[in-house]
Amino acid sequence: MNTATKIKAEAPKMTIPSTMIAATVTAFGKPLELREWPVPTPGANEILVKTEACGVCHTDLHAADGDWPLKPTPPFIPGHEAIGIVVAIGDQVTSVKLGERVGVPWLYSACGHCEYCLTAWETVCGSAKFGGYTQNGGFAPYLIANPDYVAHIPAGLSARQAAPLICAGITTYKGIKETETKAGQWIAISGCGGLGHLGIQYAKAMGLLVCAVDIDDDKLALAKTLGADAVVNARHDDAVANVQSATDGGAHGVLITAPSLPAFKQGVEMTRKHGTCVLVGLPPGEFPLPLFDVVANCITIRGSFVGNRQDMAETLDFAARGKVTAKIEMQPLAAINDVFKRLAEGKVAGRVVLNFSERSFQ
Repeated sequence: MNTATKIKAEAPKMTIPSTMIAATVTAFGKPLELREWPVPTPGANEILVKTEACGVCHTDLHAADGDWPLKPTPPFIPGHEAIGIVVAIGDQVTSVKLGERVGVPWLYSACGHCEYCLTAWETVCGSAKFGGYTQNGGFAPYLIANPDYVAHIPAGLSARQAAPLICAGITTYKGIKETETKAGQWIAISGCGGLGHLGIQYAKAMGLLVCAVDIDDDKLALAKTLGADAVVNARHDDAVANVQSATDGGAHGVLITAPSLPAFKQGVEMTRKHGTCVLVGLPPGEFPLPLFDVVANCITIRGSFVGNRQDMAETLDFAARGKVTAKIEMQPLAAINDVFKRLAEGKVAGRVVLNFSERSFQ
């Protein structure tokens, strides 16, 4: 492909530019820079996606700060909730078509043949690659994707509404499934922000009773409007007792989305005997377990890492049927550092989505 390549998409013809401006991590802990990059060319089994919208996730903030043991390598482009249109296709691509709307999620690709991939646990594949982390992501007008791992966006679901679902949505939906709670049982969702406000909706759509837990009264008020059956402010000394009271002995399942070590400790204590506490939030550090209580009460503690491709399809189907709607705030790419600051301070209610095109509103 030359510097300006013409291809067929939904419009008769469009020109792909040779360069683009992307929000770039140049050093850990530093503000992102709007830097010029070449527009990438898809190779074999790759596609080029023209970004319409990209959600901003707390994981992007962790990536930019280098919080996790496995660190990305600067300079890189974050963003793993990109939704856009396929505008160029490399050789050997058969699973997507030009003009199709797809999502480029956290799981960029996996090997496809290890024991984890063969049992639908590709997110823990030892050869997995991750969007906006080990691969350049969606804080850019164009990005490369692996066609075998993109999300196929249902008709009628806009780019901006789909963006948070391909990370926050699938993560909470899969986490709820991992609690193994059944319709009519209680689930406590700790953290009612970007992930949690979606988790509440998925849980209600799945027939669960929801106890929402947060330290922000505004987020708890939002939780009530989304159908939470009980709300508890975790700042209070008796927060655990209040959850146990509201759920008649503790929640059958607990989903911890909050990136907070105190929330992890509380979450285990909120779990009913023989219940399951699922860890989704990823704050840096470690937290001790009350071993006697975990053993004596037969509590299962389980990590859950995003979800597989079937989970993704189910996640999007709930939204396409009107069961789940992300609370969204649209921002331009130039506002990313302010968004990151607010995200770090816990001042984002719902989800921020970066707008790259008016098409994202359609």
